[in-house]
Amino acid sequence: MNKKLIFCILFSIILTIPIFAQVKSFLAGQVKDKNNQPLQYVLVGVMGSNFSNLTDSAGKFVITGLSIGNYQLKASAVGFKSVIQSIEVKDDLIDLSFILEQDKGTNLNDVVVTGTLKPVNKLESPVPVEVYTPAFFKKNPTPNIYEALQNVNGVRPQLNCNICNTGDIHINGLEGPYTMILIDGMPIVSSLSTVYGLSGIPNSLVERIEIIKGPASSLYGSEAVGGLINIITKNPSTSPKLSIDVFNTSWNELNTDLGFKFSLGKKVDVLTGINYFRYDEIFDKNNDNFTDVTNQNRISLFQKWNINRAENRVFTVAGRYNYEDRWGGDVNWNKSFRGGEDLYAESIYTRRFEFIGNYQLPISTEKLMLSFSFNNHNQDSYYGSTPYLANQKVAFSQLIWDKNVKNHSLLFGGALRYTYYDDNTPATAKPNGLTNSPENTYLPGVFVQDEITLNPKQKLLLGMRYDYNSNHGNIFTPRIAYKLDINKKNILRLNAGTGFRVVNLFTEDHAALTGAREVVITEDLKPERSYNVNLNYIKKLYDKGGNIFNFDASVFYTRFNNRINGNFEVDPNKIIYANLNGNAISQGITLNFDASFVNGLKVITGATLLDVYNNVDDGNGLLEKTDLILTEKWTGTWSISYPFTKFGLSLDYTGNIYGPMRLPLLSETDPRGEFSPVWSIQNIQATYVFQKKFEIYGGVKNLLNFTPGRKDPFLIARSNDPFDKNVQFDTDGKVVATANNPYALTFDPSFVFAPNQGIRGFLGLRYTFN
Repeated sequence: MNKKLIFCILFSIILTIPIFAQVKSFLAGQVKDKNNQPLQYVLVGVMGSNFSNLTDSAGKFVITGLSIGNYQLKASAVGFKSVIQSIEVKDDLIDLSFILEQDKGTNLNDVVVTGTLKPVNKLESPVPVEVYTPAFFKKNPTPNIYEALQNVNGVRPQLNCNICNTGDIHINGLEGPYTMILIDGMPIVSSLSTVYGLSGIPNSLVERIEIIKGPASSLYGSEAVGGLINIITKNPSTSPKLSIDVFNTSWNELNTDLGFKFSLGKKVDVLTGINYFRYDEIFDKNNDNFTDVTNQNRISLFQKWNINRAENRVFTVAGRYNYEDRWGGDVNWNKSFRGGEDLYAESIYTRRFEFIGNYQLPISTEKLMLSFSFNNHNQDSYYGSTPYLANQKVAFSQLIWDKNVKNHSLLFGGALRYTYYDDNTPATAKPNGLTNSPENTYLPGVFVQDEITLNPKQKLLLGMRYDYNSNHGNIFTPRIAYKLDINKKNILRLNAGTGFRVVNLFTEDHAALTGAREVVITEDLKPERSYNVNLNYIKKLYDKGGNIFNFDASVFYTRFNNRINGNFEVDPNKIIYANLNGNAISQGITLNFDASFVNGLKVITGATLLDVYNNVDDGNGLLEKTDLILTEKWTGTWSISYPFTKFGLSLDYTGNIYGPMRLPLLSETDPRGEFSPVWSIQNIQATYVFQKKFEIYGGVKNLLNFTPGRKDPFLIARSNDPFDKNVQFDTDGKVVATANNPYALTFDPSFVFAPNQGIRGFLGLRYTFN
């Protein structure tokens, strides 16, 4: 062999030896959380290389094949803040450890309380609870909770009036009165406050929102029939010392949130929140001489006190005052026309006060929690020349005993709810029709719940509640739930229960207030009852790159007896209320999917298929199916977020889409469409963070510039004659078609299914000082 060739081979081998010698080191370590618990599926990798590995069930990882040198090692997991360590590889084995802190912007391991009235890890709860944090709502900034919920799958804020923009919140196709709104577990947003009170809850006081889809009457009583939204307010002890959030839109909507906290000694933390919203521009883009969007001037003041006690016992009290002045109507209207018949407008003054408290009794051997609340709601309003003056007071108190006995987690409770209601309508009029008789309703109740851990993979929850309504008598609501952990990645839940609801027409149905129709009640209305079953399945997937995918699917069925419906179709001048002679069904399928990628990309999507209808007796013993008005057949939502970390920039693209829904036409001659089109509201936002305290955000709302009624001749029926001065009627009270009223219509603003506000830009600034 050629000597030169042999020399080259030997020289190459000699050069290769140190290279192989360097590839001997490997890294090993463990990742834990702040509670010293091991974390699985954490991606640990060498930055700038392909060397990485996922932690196992014990939180341990191994990375092999590293050469001697200096590296930066990064540990990252969805739901936790990433940690970077600088290391020097010089030995065969390097032992490392990481401690990860939970990222408050995620909700994978949230503690929830709404499903069982006691704190429990979300994944451990036998009742499916959805959790949404302020980080979710910041993707599409809004001035109140009502609008913020538009991107939650299966939840739809529904406008009910083109003029005053009153609204309610639908869950799985059921109208707003079937949704119970709680603040810190207290049922203080109900009846009268559901009409305009929802828009007065600012986002700034929210720590998180918990949502249950389906009846929860066995724990929360009346109104928790279709679903439950629990608004958990911020904890003064952990809130920022100062926070400011201000944004304005190209339609001149100004929203300002100010929050600050201070301490009184070592035992008292006080959080104060102030929200101010103003919109006083007049737009009439559809040229009907009526405002497209209601003018509003609103202020909300909130304060919460947290008193630190021995043994970490709970004691919090909070109060909120809300004042709002809103009006919509003729573009030439001002307050000098309020209550008159010269120009039509709907003008509403709302004054509302709330007080909430939670106190853990000082008993060392037992856990007893006393909760209490009080609210006073005053409404001074005119719908054209028709006044609606109302006052409602609600007092609530509840005592809960939380007791664990072996594998039983027991909950005993007693509650008392008192409601005072007075207005100037037939709802509180005496039989003579001349004097008033305020309504006083007492609703005491007791409940018990037993959550049984059958084995490490199975839980069974049994519950029942008994209430006595001073107007309607005894009400009994049982409940059962079963949870099966097939494995750590697959969870199955089955829930069944009953619900009940006592109806107050004048505080729940805005159409009864407008003065456009006469309210007719044909019988003594009975409480509504519902029977529900819900099957929920959760699946988690992890790939080798550390990305996490979650699937959450549910099938639900609810049947109502004694359902109370307002019939708008028999007579265009009347709303006829009666218990349904038949039954009502709400059923469907809902699917949520979210993906969290290690590179920061987050995708949250959802879709719901609905079948909501009434089965009405046709008089021959047969049931006739009728789809409900303003109830979509399907809906979808999405949120896509991506951070450009290097530049301190992030992008959010959010939106929703709704299928056709039947619309409230006045008669067969009404020329407007019977069904709404498929419609979508889409938004985009960019956020820039600098100095870790400041955020500048801006974007575009309603990118597609969608507004309702573009293919209809008008939205508001006879906006040119809102007092029906030129409407002619026959001897039976039916409208007669004339030259100036060819469609035989009366004034009516209830033809609405989407916000009548087009594309607009927005710009805002946030400042947070911890």
